Amino acid sequence: MMAERMKGYLAEWSIFEKAWIVIFTGITIYLYFAFEDTLLGLISSIAGMLCVVLVAKGKVSNYVFGIIQTVTYGYIAYGYGLYGESMLNWLFYFPMQFIGIWLWMKHYKKKEESEQGENVYVKRLNLKGWMIVIGAFAIGAFVYAEVLTLLVAQQVRIDSMAVVLSVIAQILMVQRYAEQWVIWILVNLLTISLWVITMVQTGGNDWNMVIMWTAFLVNSVYGYMNWLKLAKMQVVVDK
Repeated sequence: MMAERMKGYLAEWSIFEKAWIVIFTGITIYLYFAFEDTLLGLISSIAGMLCVVLVAKGKVSNYVFGIIQTVTYGYIAYGYGLYGESMLNWLFYFPMQFIGIWLWMKHYKKKEESEQGENVYVKRLNLKGWMIVIGAFAIGAFVYAEVLTLLVAQQVRIDSMAVVLSVIAQILMVQRYAEQWVIWILVNLLTISLWVITMVQTGGNDWNMVIMWTAFLVNSVYGYMNWLKLAKMQVVVDK
């Protein structure tokens, strides 16, 4: 029975999704041994990758791995003085996982209405929505950069932009907007730069963080394409 359930579950996964998980998990485990990375970094990376690929698939179960990833990643970021990243994960992402479960379950898609195993209905952002997003980013990034400067944090400008964009993307995510992925792509690019600079400057060995965010970037491009497809295929636009 368990084998049949697992086979049925994996049948919902595309070749790309299976390959993505295998390749990046393999790289993460290799780096763990090759660079004597931290066990916490390994756990955070794998949990994060499972979380984002499940989001791309529209699965509510993504939030379970999100809870693990936000707690562990926040601790790692704090250790490197990336206070913006740490506060974002502990004070915002962590509680948002529970809010996300609640909101996605309110709009849970019946199995017979599902196109490719997704659990929720997808929404699209209009022009007014984009204007609000851009305005919120401009103001938020400026204000938060000043806060991080007072805290004597590292990489203030990049960190502040990444954090504010992450907040916006997470809000769009729990509200089920496909455009969340455009914001996540920007977040991933900024955060990859943030961690590369931090590792080089501090001599740290948590390179799994760079791999994790690179995996997130690849997944974000795929997630955007998949959610656009789901939005076109679904019978009910909003529910």
